[in-house]
Amino acid sequence: MSDFEKIALIENEIQAQFLDAKLNELGIPHAIISYHDSALDGIFQTQHGWGHVEASYEFRTEILALLNDYK
Repeated sequence: MSDFEKIALIENEIQAQFLDAKLNELGIPHAIISYHDSALDGIFQTQHGWGHVEASYEFRTEILALLNDYK
């Protein structure tokens, strides 16, 4: 996971679940990072988006295409 980098922002939890399922289906190693912080009651999610997806740069095009298909 050390070669992972931030690929794209995720707008909401539904988009995160969709992307996670598709990436698992394709066998693409990734991490979905939520910006939720229970101590601050999710304030970062309203300011910065729900979270982001991290993966190796080599999968960037496929991930962005999936996100584009979702929208």
